[in-house]
Amino acid sequence: MRPVETGVMAAKDMAFRPVAAPFWSRLSPRTLKVLLFVVCLVPLARLFVLGFSHGLGANPIEFVTRSLGTWTLSFLLITLAITPLRRFTGQGQWLRYRRMLGLFAFFYGMLHLTTYLWLDQFFDWGDILKDIYKRPFITFGMTAFLLLVPLAVTSNDRSVRALKRNWARLHKLVYPAAILAVLHYYWLVKLDVTQPVIYASVLSLLLGLRVWWWWQKRVPAAKAGNAVAPALASRGRQG
Repeated sequence: MRPVETGVMAAKDMAFRPVAAPFWSRLSPRTLKVLLFVVCLVPLARLFVLGFSHGLGANPIEFVTRSLGTWTLSFLLITLAITPLRRFTGQGQWLRYRRMLGLFAFFYGMLHLTTYLWLDQFFDWGDILKDIYKRPFITFGMTAFLLLVPLAVTSNDRSVRALKRNWARLHKLVYPAAILAVLHYYWLVKLDVTQPVIYASVLSLLLGLRVWWWWQKRVPAAKAGNAVAPALASRGRQG
């Protein structure tokens, strides 16, 4: 057999050889949830390691506060990315992990706020109220966290059954919460705004996709309504 023919036969064999499935596809949903839970705790574990190894820098309180805030925003964006990921891949199992990711966003947000109230302000409510009034980024951050509270409280099957359609409406509060969180981060950074701009760009993309999908649903419905209206009017005149 000539070398060219041998190469062609080898290429055909490779083309028809089955591709090995990724290892995580062979794991059960429960196992994947446990692994995801452990991975989501890595940022917090990193702070503990840095704390014990004196790696938090010259201002450890600021380092911890900002790190927790950044991970809050990261988990918010990851949670918002689940729906586009499901639609683009056609894999509905991504939705199994959205609740956990959203709760971790709230968890890191609560730690972020607690660090500010406790380690930064020592629960001096007078200074805290002054901060909220005089510094807009504090106001935006507080508002974003308050919007996340009802979402975390109702992130369970019982609330889904009790609220019915209102559950989905309530959880749309994640959109203004994410916008306020990005603004909070942008106004917090005084010099290099590269990272806040990146977060803002990702959020704009995720929200833009939702607006586009909403518009695609709305336009056919409007066309159908415009087509039905003349027919109904014609029947009315005939009657």
